[in-house]
Amino acid sequence: MFKHPNFQLDDDNNLTKRNKNYLQFIEDVTSNPDQVQQRVLSEILTQNANVEYLKRHSLSGQTDRETSKKLILVITYEDIQADIARIAKGDTSPILSSRPVSEFITSSGTAGGERKLMPAIEDDLKRRSFLVSLIVPVISQFIPGLDKGKGMYFLFAKSEFKTPGGPAARPILTNFLKSSHFDKQGPYNPYTNFTSPNEACLCTDSYQSMYSQMLCGLCFSKDVVRVGSVFASGFLRAIRFLENNWTVLCHDIRTGTLNPVITDPSVREAVMRVLKPDPELADFIELECSKNSWQGIIARLWPNTKYIDVIVTGTMSQYVPTLNYYGNGIPLVSKIYASSECYFGINLDPLCKPSEVSYTLIPNMAYFEFLPVIRNNGNGSVTESQHMELPDLSDLKFGHEYELVITTYAGLYRYRVGDILRVAGFKNKSPQFNFICRMNVALSIDTDKTDEVELQKAVEIAVNHLMPYGVALKEYTSYADTTTIPGHYVIFWELSLNETTQMPPSVFEDCCLVIEESLNSVYRQGRTSDKSIGPLEIKIVENETFDKLMDYSISLGASINQYKTPRCVKLAPIIELLNSRVVSSYFSPKCPRWIPGGDYAN
Repeated sequence: MFKHPNFQLDDDNNLTKRNKNYLQFIEDVTSNPDQVQQRVLSEILTQNANVEYLKRHSLSGQTDRETSKKLILVITYEDIQADIARIAKGDTSPILSSRPVSEFITSSGTAGGERKLMPAIEDDLKRRSFLVSLIVPVISQFIPGLDKGKGMYFLFAKSEFKTPGGPAARPILTNFLKSSHFDKQGPYNPYTNFTSPNEACLCTDSYQSMYSQMLCGLCFSKDVVRVGSVFASGFLRAIRFLENNWTVLCHDIRTGTLNPVITDPSVREAVMRVLKPDPELADFIELECSKNSWQGIIARLWPNTKYIDVIVTGTMSQYVPTLNYYGNGIPLVSKIYASSECYFGINLDPLCKPSEVSYTLIPNMAYFEFLPVIRNNGNGSVTESQHMELPDLSDLKFGHEYELVITTYAGLYRYRVGDILRVAGFKNKSPQFNFICRMNVALSIDTDKTDEVELQKAVEIAVNHLMPYGVALKEYTSYADTTTIPGHYVIFWELSLNETTQMPPSVFEDCCLVIEESLNSVYRQGRTSDKSIGPLEIKIVENETFDKLMDYSISLGASINQYKTPRCVKLAPIIELLNSRVVSSYFSPKCPRWIPGGDYAN
């Protein structure tokens, strides 16, 4: 059973003492990372000594690092997918872990683009909650008084499903929202005084949830000291919702009556505990929202906000300019580095620039190894030898890049996470990492991850709709357009057609939908259920546009002999070039089909 290291948490209200304990814990574990890591690995291998997976690798009770590295191969999800499927179908034998699988955490990003199922055991939630409890004590060193006000966080439970074997499968945030640790009086984080009622966060109707959370956030306008969501994209979606709905929200506040669009009884009851007639507040909100410019709207509506709490690393960095526009100087804080597989670390310098964010891995979360990344022509490729000697947490070099490999209590052994990290510095003897990117991700708006292979297959299917008109696709590329909220995928097509070809717009609209239908379930859920991704857009460009694109790349030093059309572009000058040659544009006419759980639910 997981216990909080070095000190026990109780119900005392001495936040100063508690914060000091947490900060001292960070000092202790970062000063002796290798000692902590060896203990963690020994605990994992001892706890799971009799599981089928380790026996397959001829590990007969050995718990030392050297032996386990020799016998256990470095793996990806596909290597254990069959084992996870057995567990999901109800096999209760100790396949990966000696502890029962209490639930599955859903993730994105298999080779086919579908969700992964990550087995979780009961202690995992306590371990994750402990890492979260370290964050506010760290931030409080830089920003005092966070316990004196409320946090306005937009948090959304997503659809879950029962696996055939019984355990539920759901995203990591949904798991947390439905746990006993998401409690305003919980012992693990005394700073959980949020404006959003739990009932609103748990409502799976995205419109009702967003409406209720925004309404309550506005009601507590003067009490809010921090605002945020998990990802930058989610918070900006909330701001856009406010732009589109502030008039009806003001009506509710002015009259103290809740819009009948909120039909969920538990949500209505929870919101009505907050909502009271306040004409003065309604006038204030109306005045600010009706101004021509929304620059600084966060600081204007929530004047005591000390920081915006969102992840702005990796693909989320594309949202920084928009956040700065709405925040008008309010610091952006990326506080945590985590995934569905494991919670990894925290940002010990929360007020740093978004481009300088680094995370310190907390060494008692899991056992960490690192696969060196070799850069070839600007592209990251990773040494693939499963038997190579992987460096440990205490053996890394400043400035070098690595792919994270983890061994967890729940039964992942030498598992490649797919994240590329760069050593940016050190906290005591522990390295600190910049998050560089996910492996093989070409497009991403929210939690979706689309690689080039998946995009290529989707485009190939869509192009079939052009054949009856004698039209062929000459070239294409894409980018994630985040100037709209929500953001959306844009595909640039250069076509081979003659001047007399007549094609109705519906053909290209159908192509948009076909591409969306061909993308993974995470994308389709974002479009259909979560509304976190906007309709896909195809832009038809002039003839010879991709020749111009090649000329531009060669002018920057690319080799004409080695040049390949990029299937995803990010540089602003290239996007500007492509947009300057657009002759027509088409959007997907409706949402793609999406079934919660997909094949896993059958």
